[in-house]
Amino acid sequence: MSNVTVLGLFCADLITRTVRMPAWGETLHGRGFSLMAGGKGSNQAVAAACQGASVTFISRLGDDAFAPLARDLYTRVGIDTTHIGIEPGVSTGTATILVDDARGDNAIVIDPGACARMTGDHVNAAASRIAAADIFVCQLELPLALCEHGIALARRNGVPVVLNPAPACPLPATFFEAIDYLTPNESEAAELVGHAVETDEQVTRAAETLRQWGVGNVLITLGERGVYIDSDGFRGMVPAISAGPVVDTIGAGDAFNGALAAALADGEDLPAAARRACIAAGISVTRAGAAPALATRDEVDRWLADPG
Repeated sequence: MSNVTVLGLFCADLITRTVRMPAWGETLHGRGFSLMAGGKGSNQAVAAACQGASVTFISRLGDDAFAPLARDLYTRVGIDTTHIGIEPGVSTGTATILVDDARGDNAIVIDPGACARMTGDHVNAAASRIAAADIFVCQLELPLALCEHGIALARRNGVPVVLNPAPACPLPATFFEAIDYLTPNESEAAELVGHAVETDEQVTRAAETLRQWGVGNVLITLGERGVYIDSDGFRGMVPAISAGPVVDTIGAGDAFNGALAAALADGEDLPAAARRACIAAGISVTRAGAAPALATRDEVDRWLADPG
């Protein structure tokens, strides 16, 4: 079985559907509330596990009522929780999410909670699991120094690195050379390269820039269009799929990244791995929430066999 190690944030998703985004000082009636497990790192770890990978997740939880959401989920999907610590007297991370009831778009506010207490020593404690991984995955919800530390451990052991640069933030120039697979969406790519990433020409130019800065393979996710890849072996679009009406887009990028990591760890070439990732993301948006919406390996396999 392929091994994926993920460094990242768990948070409880507090999701409210609404007719539109409220203005400051405005109160709207909601159209439904749900509480679900979330956090980009957690979602990506669960997505990789749902795709059949053996997954280790490195994170921190508080000792509050939200922590069992994580523990129960990880037990159910078989994630190794050895390196998920508990911070006494500290809240678990939260994400307050508003979802446009008509369009499915969302706006999110994250509080890292216990993960704000994570240190390099916590990452060092998982060094053997990072070294044993076929793929190492991280995002930018944790402090950049922790991400850099985890990436350095992976590189030292020859483990390929997937970085989902979300939420977007400026990155040092030397950072890019350590990334084997960079997976920004349009807005994140625009933040990195300093220009709009909307037209085909802008997408291509952004990917070329990121490659010039040292990234091994660039995958710019483009929502319902799919993903644009710039790599030594392949350059072009891998199209998205439509698996049904969109319920919401929460966690679609995480579904993509987790499935991509699992497929790469399994030895798939990049276009094939991206195809599986697009299918996983396309299925996820037909369901509500993040972790509960994630596709299984069997579902992706069935879609590949019969696109319908």
